[in-house]
Order: sequence, then C-alpha cells, then structure tokens
Amino acid sequence: MALKLVQRIQKLALVGQQLRCLHGATWLLRLSMRGCESMCPMCLWTGSRRCVANQGCHHRLWYDCGRMKLTTIVRDPLHFSPGSVCLHRDATHMFWLSLQHPPDMSAEQAFADHLARCSTSRQVLKILRSTETVSDTMAAAVLHRVADLEQGEDGLLDPGVLEKDVVKALCFQLERDSTRLSNGGLVSALLACTRLYVDPWSTLMVRLISESQERLDRGHMTISHLCTLAEALLALEGPSCELIQQVMQQVQEHEPGDWSLQELISVYNMLQAGVGEGGRYQDLLNSMNTHAIFITSRLDPTSVSKVLNALVVLKQTQAMPLVVSLCKQSVRHVPHFSDEELTFVLGALMHFGHSDRFFVEAMEKHIPHVTFTAHAETITKVMQYLGRRNILSLPIFDAVAESFVYRADSYSTSQIARQIMPFGKLGYLPPNTGEVFRKVEAILYSRFTQFQPRTLLNLLHSCTLIERFPVNFVAKVFNPYFIQQLQAQGTGIDRIVLAQLTQLYMTVKLECPFYDGPSLLHKYRVKSLITRVRSLETPVDGHLYSCVKNGLVDLLGGRAYFASQVLTPYCYTLDVEIKLDKEGYVLPASHTDDIYKRIALCIDGPKRFSVNTRRLLGKEAIKQRHLRLLGYEVVQIPFYEFERLQGQGETVQYLHKKIFPHSYRLSWNLRQSKFIHKNTILGIILVDLWHPVAAAQGLLNLIGILHHVLQLILQVLEPRK
Repeated sequence: MALKLVQRIQKLALVGQQLRCLHGATWLLRLSMRGCESMCPMCLWTGSRRCVANQGCHHRLWYDCGRMKLTTIVRDPLHFSPGSVCLHRDATHMFWLSLQHPPDMSAEQAFADHLARCSTSRQVLKILRSTETVSDTMAAAVLHRVADLEQGEDGLLDPGVLEKDVVKALCFQLERDSTRLSNGGLVSALLACTRLYVDPWSTLMVRLISESQERLDRGHMTISHLCTLAEALLALEGPSCELIQQVMQQVQEHEPGDWSLQELISVYNMLQAGVGEGGRYQDLLNSMNTHAIFITSRLDPTSVSKVLNALVVLKQTQAMPLVVSLCKQSVRHVPHFSDEELTFVLGALMHFGHSDRFFVEAMEKHIPHVTFTAHAETITKVMQYLGRRNILSLPIFDAVAESFVYRADSYSTSQIARQIMPFGKLGYLPPNTGEVFRKVEAILYSRFTQFQPRTLLNLLHSCTLIERFPVNFVAKVFNPYFIQQLQAQGTGIDRIVLAQLTQLYMTVKLECPFYDGPSLLHKYRVKSLITRVRSLETPVDGHLYSCVKNGLVDLLGGRAYFASQVLTPYCYTLDVEIKLDKEGYVLPASHTDDIYKRIALCIDGPKRFSVNTRRLLGKEAIKQRHLRLLGYEVVQIPFYEFERLQGQGETVQYLHKKIFPHSYRLSWNLRQSKFIHKNTILGIILVDLWHPVAAAQGLLNLIGILHHVLQLILQVLEPRK
C-alpha cells in the first residue's frame, strides 16, 4: 500500500541522512518532507519546525524541497484549504495522555458531560487545561467538541483555535503515541482532524492514517471502528478510496443479525455519510433494513431519528415496512426527541408519505407546550408535515399561531412562509387571526425584498385561500420585474406558478373590486387550474362520480340533461353542470341560448377534505366561493352524506332535495318516475307534495296543465264541428 511505502521511504531517508553516503538519499528525503527548511534527523522524524531535542535546531541540509506525493490520502487538497492548518510541536503547554492506565468510565462520562455543556471552544480548552490526565478517547472528544462549535460552511469559524498551545500539545501527544492509541481513540482522532480541516499533509494526519491502515490490515477493528475510519477516509478522498473498499469488505463479512444495536446505527451513519451513495452496497442495506424491523422496539429516540434520516438520504423507498415500524416506535418517543431529532423524523415521514393517527395525537399533547421554546425549524417542520398530510390539528395550529405573533421576527422568510401556508391549505383561521396576519403584513413591509420570489408567491396565494387578501403587495407580484425573477429562479415558470398567479389575479378581481393596480398579463394566465403535479383543484373521485351520475340520469330523465368535467371560461372545472331557463326548466346540456341559471355540482370526495375533519381544503373552498361570485348556484355533494344512502331510490331522492329543494315530483315511486322537461307537453318543475306551500303551488300548476290540455282537446275537436 502507498502509505506503507511512504513510511519506509521516510525511514530510509533518515538512514541516508545519517550515513550521507547513499546515492539518492537526497530525493528520498525530499519526498518525505513538506517544508522548505531542513532539519536534523530528530526534527525530521517528528515533522516539527523546531527540533524537539535541541529546542529550536534548524540545521540546513538542502534548500529545494519537494512536496510529498500521497495520492491515496487526499482526493482534492483544495477541499481543506478553508481554515486548514499545519500543527507544530512548539507548544509550551504539556499534559499527560494516559494510555496504559486511562481514567475510569465515570471520569470519562463526567468529562463528556462537561464538554457537552460548553458553548464556546474557549470553554472546551479551559476544561482541557484543567485536566492533567486524559485518555485517547477523551482527547478525541475534545477535538470533536471544538469541531462542533467552530465548524462553518466554508471552514472553521475561528481557525486560530488550532494555534492554541493546549491544542498543539494535544495533537503532538496523539502523533507521538499514535502506535499506542486504542482503535477507538485512533479512528476518532482521525475523524476529528478531518472535521477541523487539519492539513492532510501534516505528519499528524499521515501518522494517524498509516497506523489506521496497519490495524485495518490486521483485521482487528470492530464494526463501529470500521465505520468511523470509513467516515474519515470519505472526508479525505471520497467514496472511491481503496481503503474504504477494504473497510466495506470487512463489514460485509459479518451478518447484520450478529451486530450490536450501536454497530447497526454506525453502519447506517457511515453509508449515509456518502459511502452508500449511488446505490452502492444495496444488498447490505436490504439485509440491514430487514433486520432493523425486528429490533425497532429497542431503539432509543436518537437511534430512531438516525435510521429514518439514513433511509431518506439513501433513498430506501422499498423499506416502507421499516418506516411504518419506526413511526410506531416514534409515538412514545415524541416527548423525548430533541428538536433536531424530531425534525429528522418529520422530514422522513413527509419523504415517504406516511402518517399515523397515534403519532399525531402524541404531537398534539407535546407541541403546544414547546411552541415558544423549540427551535424555529422544528415548529416549521411540524406545520409542514401537517399541511403535507392534510391533517388539521386544532391544538397545534392554535398554539403555533399564538407563538408566531411573538417569534416571527426571528424567523427566516422561508420559515414564515412554511408556517402560514398550512393555514391556507387546510382552510383554517385560528382564534387570533387578526394578530397573525397583522404580523404577516408587517413582516412583508419590512422584509419584502428578502423573500425568494416563489416563497413570496406561495405565501400570498395561501393567504387568499382563507380570505386574507394581500392587496398592498399584489401590484408588486404582477410587476414584470417580479415575473422575471420567477423565471430566473430554479427551472423558470412552470404551470403551477402560472396557475397560482392566475388564481391570485381572479381573487383580486372578484373579491377586491376596489383594487385598481396593474393586471396580470394575458400570456401568464392559464386556461385551467388543474395541473399534473400539484393542482389547484382536486380531481373528482371516480367511484363517487359514477354513483352520482346514475342518480342524476334517473332524476333528470336522461344523460343529455347534464354535462360532466366542464371547463369554464374562468379556469375552473365543474364536476357536473345543469342548465335552467328563466322559468326554471331543465335544459339539455348542449343548449347554449336562453340560459338563466347554471347549477354547479361539486362532488366532493375524501381528498377534498382534511383527513381528520369535514372541513374543505382551502383550494376547494376558494373554488366554490369564486363560482358563487361568478353567478353559479353551487350544490355541494359531500362523500360523507352520499355514503349513508342505501339503494337507488334514496340516491335519487337525496339528489332531488339537494338540487331542486323547492320542486315536487308527481310519483312517489322514485324508481319509476322521470323528471319532466320543458320539451314535453307536461314540462314543468314539480314540487314535493308534503310541503304545504309547495303543495299549493303544485296544485295551481296542475290546474294550469289541465286547462292547457283541455284547450288542446278543444282545438282538435273544433274542425270536426
């Protein structure tokens, strides 16, 4: 292996330096050095700029020094450029790294607790200075905690933390005693160094990697140690690293059923970190997923969240039985999840499209108590999950609305939009509606330019669904500059964005007649609000529509007297349309003249309601609201009423009462009766005989019919006279 070769070259170069008689010793020594200053053999062995033995010896051996070639260690040296450092052995602080007699478990646990309570790296280093004896695992824990506190998007927030004497001394101890470190301390220290962006060409990193490879070759590492080593190598070289492949060979030699619970979680974490990207090791994952189903009852909150997050990252869509089992296990862990863990769990349930009634009930007991203290992203994820699954939880919605008024100023624009959008989607107004939307309006005024275009459009559109009209901001949305921003963002303007703009424009025109700002250009308007991906209308339920259609045929006397799936000029699609003339007679569906009234039947299946209530979704409520404003008589036929009907007779009677509540029928036998239309001699709207007023009107109509029939008879008989 390359690392062993480099080690041997270093040793050989030392011998060449001492003997000064070997041809080629100079280039061997150049290959082993990274700096341009020469040092004595002791300095070369330790890799220090100051001689450890002579306190600062700088014997110059040559001037032109090359860079060490170690292609198996680092894939891209620039990856470590932000905040990367080279550690030296010139620290004045020294302490004892106990390897033969490490502190006991209680001391290590107390030390870990102290580290966990630290909020700055300065506090971590203070604890380290006050501890005279630490084990290798404690030393690695210190580096990990510093990485937790200082790691930023582009490197360390404060790279100078690695120049502290106590950190230099700690790293020097790890480097000097690398061969005596435990397996756990060795791989943990290596992983911590990668998280701290330590220069991969430093002697510390080379020593740790070389020692890890030797122990890997011996095959004495446990599954957990192999996983930690793989994560470190992944950060250095990526998933194509040869050592990672060697690690995975040893991992796959053991069956998941033989692993401990912690080892199983470690393998999930390793694969999630990048080792399993691109579908690698899917057979191993299948075995792990199958085994994990049987041990979910033993998983603690942290393990549940880690496994669910790993399944999302690794795209294990076929592992739904495991997802369901983990969701059931999550029910009793809801009060014990940390904010981050609950965020992972909710994200996984949304990703796999799974919801559980008992899980929602557990959240309803827990979330209202933490809305003012939990992390903003956690509360946002809760609302996003409920909105995505169409679950209207009044306790959670009301508690979030109350906390929003007080905490929204500290939220990001994305969090603000994602917390308000579920209110619009589920068509719910909280008790403090006025306060909530005054806060939304104030935020829009002060931070309008901070919103991403699509985020802003989603927020404003959601407000209109629950009759909160953002008139003061619509003019900016219809502005051509805003449209250009929408086009420039992501994949441009898709049909759902155009549908939202169109419905927003219709809302302003229909419900805000006082608006006199700019209009939406015709080229940005759609003809139908139904889209393939995320439609602003819910398609009609096929089975429910079929039952209603059969009843309408019996009621109206034929299929020709109503139309289905009618696309109106106003972008909405009607489930069923019935036309009436001025006298109230039913017209054929193909009739286009003398139409006095249009009846729009909304056949509302389960998908048009929230899953746990009988409240229409916001997009269905605004549709019916707009149809009424456009002159339609809207008749709602909800599934929960229709499902109670038994037989065709009850169906026809129910539809008759719904569509023609003030009309009557001549026959009590609804199965044999047909509705009489205007194109027949006895064409008339008939009323229910048991209604007193309707009965009187019906008798008058009947007398009129008889009079009309008598006149016809007389006209027929008159020529014969």
